[in-house]
Amino acid sequence: MTIQSTDVASWLQAHPQFFEEYADLVAEIFIPHPHGGRAIPIAERQILTLRERNKLMESKLGELLQFGEENDQIGDKVHRLTVALLQSRDLAGVLGTLNYHLQENFRVPHLAVRLWGGEVDETLSEFAPTSDDIKTLAQSLTTPYCGPYVTDEVMAWLGESAPHLKSFAQVALKNDGVPFGILVLASEDPQRFYPEMGTLYLARIGELVAAALSRCLD
Repeated sequence: MTIQSTDVASWLQAHPQFFEEYADLVAEIFIPHPHGGRAIPIAERQILTLRERNKLMESKLGELLQFGEENDQIGDKVHRLTVALLQSRDLAGVLGTLNYHLQENFRVPHLAVRLWGGEVDETLSEFAPTSDDIKTLAQSLTTPYCGPYVTDEVMAWLGESAPHLKSFAQVALKNDGVPFGILVLASEDPQRFYPEMGTLYLARIGELVAAALSRCLD
């Protein structure tokens, strides 16, 4: 009968008294150092393992703290945007506030908004005609889209910078589930808006902007 290493491990787990009964024997067993070189006692190897686990835990804790700080910063920016939108008294004010906060606070270099339905203000570029394809896209966006692709029509909204843009976010603006516009964010950085990124804050910004615009469009 061949004994497997897993059998030995299971037996030792089931009989921890072995280490007390044969403490001297355990102290005399040497195993290879995990990073090469001399052989070391099992006890020293266990200490090294604990140190490595501790370093890994410290690294993960550092990442969690960093994510927490970043989320706090984003949350603060969203709060300031919310207050500013509440203070905006008309459509032009809402759009101006949105542009300012996204560009200055969120550091989004390029953005575009298109609106349709209801009363149209022809003096604002945001009411320029949009195709049915865009309206269908907005209806299909249950969550914000992030990635490297947008349609040629959307690209045209971004003007002279369009050929240099590498990543995009598209957020539907809806009132009671019915889309009446779309918010597009863009960057030259291909990793600014990538498919796997979280979209919670983008979705919240979309809801805030939609609510502020709806108030002015009613």
